[in-house]
Order: sequence, then C-alpha cells, then structure tokens
Amino acid sequence: MNKKWLLILMVLLAGCTMAPKYERPEAPVPNEWPAGQSYGEEKQALETTQPGWREFITDQRLREIIADSLKNNRDLRVAALNVDKARAMYGIGRASLLPSINASGVWYRERIPADLSSSGNSVTAEQFGVNLGMAAWEIDFFGRIRSLKDQALEQYLATDQASRSAQILLVAAVAQVYWTLAADREALSLVSSTLSAQEAAYKMIRKRHEVGLASELDLRRAQTQVDTARGDVARYTQMVAQDENYLNLLVGSPVQKELLPPNLAGVSPPRDISAGLSSEPLLRRPDVLAAEHRLKAANANIGAARAALFPRISLTTSIGTASAELSGLFKAGSDVWTFAPQIVMPIFDPRVWYAYDVTKIEKEISIAQYEKSIQTAFREVADALAEKGMVNERIAAQQSLVDALAVAYRLSELRYEKGIDSYLSVLDAQRSLYGAQQGLILLRLASINNRVALYKALGGGASP
Repeated sequence: MNKKWLLILMVLLAGCTMAPKYERPEAPVPNEWPAGQSYGEEKQALETTQPGWREFITDQRLREIIADSLKNNRDLRVAALNVDKARAMYGIGRASLLPSINASGVWYRERIPADLSSSGNSVTAEQFGVNLGMAAWEIDFFGRIRSLKDQALEQYLATDQASRSAQILLVAAVAQVYWTLAADREALSLVSSTLSAQEAAYKMIRKRHEVGLASELDLRRAQTQVDTARGDVARYTQMVAQDENYLNLLVGSPVQKELLPPNLAGVSPPRDISAGLSSEPLLRRPDVLAAEHRLKAANANIGAARAALFPRISLTTSIGTASAELSGLFKAGSDVWTFAPQIVMPIFDPRVWYAYDVTKIEKEISIAQYEKSIQTAFREVADALAEKGMVNERIAAQQSLVDALAVAYRLSELRYEKGIDSYLSVLDAQRSLYGAQQGLILLRLASINNRVALYKALGGGASP
C-alpha cells in the first residue's frame, strides 16, 4: 500500500502541463522613438530606471497630498482589494492539486418491521462509525489542474500590475489637477487685476464723457471691457472651486488649505525626465505587463482544454472504525477502509473540442490586445516627446508676444490720452494683451503637464 501511494505521489510531482510553450510576440512598434524637428534635436541616454513618484515630484506640499491620496483614494482601494481577491483565487487553484481530507462521525439507527425482517421479528439496527478520508481527488496526470493553477497565477499577476497602473494614474491625476488649480488661481488673479484696471479706466472715461472730452461710444466700449472682465472673474472663481472639489475627490478627503497652491510660480515643477533612445522600456509598463500576463493565462488555458480530451483519474479512499455499539467503536477488529479509484474517458463529447477551439481563439485575442497595448504606449510616449520638443519654443514665443503687446498697450494709452488716436485702439491692444497673458499661463501649465504625461507614459518609475 505504501509503495502505491509513493508511486502516485511521484507521478503527481513529475506531472507537466499540456499548455503550448509561451513565446512573447514581437513588439509591433519601432525599436526607437520617432525623430525630427518636432521631437527636438538631442536625445538623452536612457536612465537605468525611471524615478519613483517621490523623486519625480519636487514640491513638498504636493508630495503630502499624493501620499494622502494613495492611502484614501477609493478607486485605488478597490484595485488593491481586487489584487487580494485574485491572490485568493490563485490559492484555490493551487490547493486543487492537493487532496481534500475530511473527518466524519456517523450514528445510524433504523427499525425494520417484522414483515421485512429476515428473522420474522422486528429489528432495531444501530451503528456507530468514525472515518477519515478523501473524496474524488483528481490525480493530475495530464496537467489539467496545473494549467488552471497557472492560469489563476497569471490572472493574479495581471491584476497586481493593473493595481500598480492605477497607482501611477492616480499620482499623475492628482499632480495634474494640483497644477491646474495653480494655473486657474493665477488666471483668476490676472482677471481680477484686469477687472480693477478696467473699472478704473471706465471711471476715468465716464468723467471725461461728463465734461465732453470723451464720446458716448468710448464710454460704452469701456463698459464692455468691464463686463467681460467681470464674467471672466466669475468663470475662473467657479473653475477654482471645481478644481478643489476634484482634488478632494482624488485624495479621498478634504485637502488642507495650506497645502493648496497659490499660483504656478509658487509651485516647484516636477523633475524633467528622459525617454532615452530605445522603446524597449515600454515592455515594462504595468499595463503592458498586465496584458502579457493575460496572454500567458490564455496560453495556460489551452493546456487545460487539451487535458480535458484525455482520461480523468480520481481517487476516493477512507479509513476508520465502525461498531454496532458505541463502546466497541475503537476495539480491535472494528477497523474499516475503502479504496475506490475511478477513471473517466471522454468518448463522445463535442463540447470539449469546441472548448479547445475557444481557448485558441482567446489566445489570439489576447495577442492582439497585448500588441495594441504596446502600440498605445508607444503613441503616448511619442506624443509626449513631440510636445516636449516644441513646448519651450512656444512658451518663449508667447512670452515675447506678451512683452510686445504690453508695450503696444502702453503706447496706445498714451496716444489716446493725447488725443492722437481713438479709444478703439486701446481696447484692441488691451484685448490682445489679455488673451496673450492667459495663453502664456496655459502654455506654462502644458509644459508641466507634459512632464507628467511623459512620466506616466514611461511607466511612472514602476519596477518590472
């Protein structure tokens, strides 16, 4: 008996799956990032690893906010719980390789009437029993359970990578909302100061109109500028409040007022990072790794479907003791045992063949999804690099435009005060300067968001 159990154990340990050998598909993207005038002239060498978020984020107040979001954000909490769930599912699959051993106690009592008894008298039968055994333990000769265990493992690893990807997305989202709030506060300060200047100009022109030095048309034109600025103040006040609400949602709790940014200039920008020369780091992005783990899970599922075409061997056995009296339950000679191996051979079941076809199609779908995730990642990095190559030039051009329009505005005011030109030229210069100043704030915000987008697209410092 011991030799038989030893043989079964050796076969079990030496068993292998029928899953096809996994080979990573070729990445359907170029080996290097795109080049050209839009991407800048110089390429920096690839960093060994991308910095973690604490190294990437240099502003201490923003670090505190991100740390709170990683503890309190509900979406991230759900992602972490999904990882725990997947880990437990993997534990179930792995435990299926081992037999399930149960202990049972039985008390059986039955009365047999006289007309059914062989002795012609009524009989009361009673039996006591204690058993220890296992029921229908499948011996995994063809690796069906091992393939299912491998599939559960890959699903768990894919869920874990998805959780890491959710963390990177959360860090990027909190940072971008924080800097958007800073930009909107700076824009609110700009429109508020513009409103004050417009109201002062309107009062001056109204006085000039009252004494006949300014026309009704100039007065109404000045009023339109005041009303426009008032509308912009209301709009940016609303946007600042909505930014704060969104930031509170991402963090999962109200953000302390002292941690909020005053403006863009008052926030330390994130670290500038390099994408390097090769596109190979894309394969280490959490979402790409998750797609590859799902592909491996589909590959393992093929092994389970193949094994279903072969005989399934299971074993039921138990040992124990039984007696007609409770006092004799553990006496010598009361032992009982059963040994019941079973083999089931599929003869005609078309479902297993269709199931096998399904697993092969699912693998092809997983391959396409894996390749699409790489292509999407490549496009995200390429877009970020294209913006990075040109955003500084756009900021420089916009700053030069603001400086020139500021001079033009001052000159137009002087010409109007001396009666050389109409107030319409002042309004045109003022509108142009106002729009250029707002555009400069948006470009500075775009430069910061571009760094965040590149950090996120490169995998956010996630280790492989």
